Amino acid sequence: MNIVIRGVNWLGDTIMSIPAIRGIRELHPDARISILVRKKVAPIFEIESSIDEIIVYEPGLKGKLKGIKNLKDGGFQRAYLLQNALDAALIAFIAGIPERVGWDRDCRGFLLTHRVPYNREDRKMHHINYFFEIPRRFNPSLLPQYPWINPALKDRISSRNELKSLKRPILAIAPGAKYGVTKRWEGRKFIEIIRRFTKNFGSVVVLGQNDDRLSFNSQEREELKEHLFDFTGKTSLYDLISLLSECDLLLCNDSGIMHLGYALGVPLVAIFGSTSPELTGPPRLAGKVVRSAVECSPCFKSRCSHIRCMESIDVEEVWNALLEIIPTKRAVFFDRDGTLCRDAHYLSRWEDFEALSHLDKLQELKELGFLLIGITNQSGIARGIIKEDFVREVNQLFIDKYSFDDFFYCPHHPQDSCFCRKPKPALALVARYKYRIDFKKSYMVGDKEIDMEFANTIGAKGILIGRDANNLAQVVEIIKRDLNVKR
Repeated sequence: MNIVIRGVNWLGDTIMSIPAIRGIRELHPDARISILVRKKVAPIFEIESSIDEIIVYEPGLKGKLKGIKNLKDGGFQRAYLLQNALDAALIAFIAGIPERVGWDRDCRGFLLTHRVPYNREDRKMHHINYFFEIPRRFNPSLLPQYPWINPALKDRISSRNELKSLKRPILAIAPGAKYGVTKRWEGRKFIEIIRRFTKNFGSVVVLGQNDDRLSFNSQEREELKEHLFDFTGKTSLYDLISLLSECDLLLCNDSGIMHLGYALGVPLVAIFGSTSPELTGPPRLAGKVVRSAVECSPCFKSRCSHIRCMESIDVEEVWNALLEIIPTKRAVFFDRDGTLCRDAHYLSRWEDFEALSHLDKLQELKELGFLLIGITNQSGIARGIIKEDFVREVNQLFIDKYSFDDFFYCPHHPQDSCFCRKPKPALALVARYKYRIDFKKSYMVGDKEIDMEFANTIGAKGILIGRDANNLAQVVEIIKRDLNVKR
């Protein structure tokens, strides 16, 4: 079956529609799925595994005619219309796609074969859930996944190298918002945050388009020249994704970059004035929202004569929110089977459990200020070989007996293309947000190459059992040597 998804036009909406797109893939695991989107958001889908083909759509009559031809040539049997406009349904209809699915709104119901009933209350749900209602109508048991984005390792490393001269932690500042001035915190306040952060912690990169530039005076430019990289107007969306993924935290308005930030797992503080975090704010595992308390907010206007909402938010409030999420702690991440306990090939019963030697030595890492975090792939759960409760019991043993701070696991099959299976970084990103971990001062210990790729992805130092160390005692000595700790 050939399916096309008509994507949305704005960056923030595109991120919020990703769970719906993955939900459509769950509905049609064997289908060929294409997406019709504007060129400006197409890079998002170059790294999205649920999409097989990107069809670029441009506005204007010429673009519409070309879009219709592309849809006709694609031989699509069904179109999912995430975009609300009449235009989206009309193009799918003219292209002869026999099944057309979308919200029944904007006078387009007669063009749809599968209408999702719409009333004004539907726009009061978070937009992630709003988009997800479309696939959920076909399977009410579907649940939206977190909209993770995982840029290629080579792109992460390229951006890491570009930022290597900056002192960590690195704060990304995104002072813009395409919607209008009512979503923009004042530039002088952003500059004050930059001055405080570079004085007390690390460095800053400024992200956005040409008209998002901050107005530094000559003294500020001189003061900040070694601690500030200004990328405004200098990056493509593809470059922006990899650059932001290598930052340690983000301060932004309600903007497309805010949505990119939480999708990349970057802890953030988002400032809301005329809009509502209940509708477009960052989901869980993202960060903090600073919002206006004035009675006219949210008004959803792009222009206003006073903008009291943004003016009412002071620097101290935003600074204190940032202080709560700055990554300051070091961690050692550990694989489980083959690293902490014998690899029993899908460990499923206590009779086969055998803790490896020198686990007690890990207490020395705790004394040096490291968190101990387990990260393990457990596809045996999805394969029906291991009970999930047993995995939790084994993980809990390391917490109770060996002073681990937490243990995270992926229960999925490799073919599920989830974002929590190593070497993908989602579990580490959750740990970073929960414990304020500085990846660049942390380690990953494992017995497989995917553990080292995982380390490389998050920017931690990898220690491979069997290559760099023969046992956990040697792992501890390597870390102590790095820290110049006397034996």
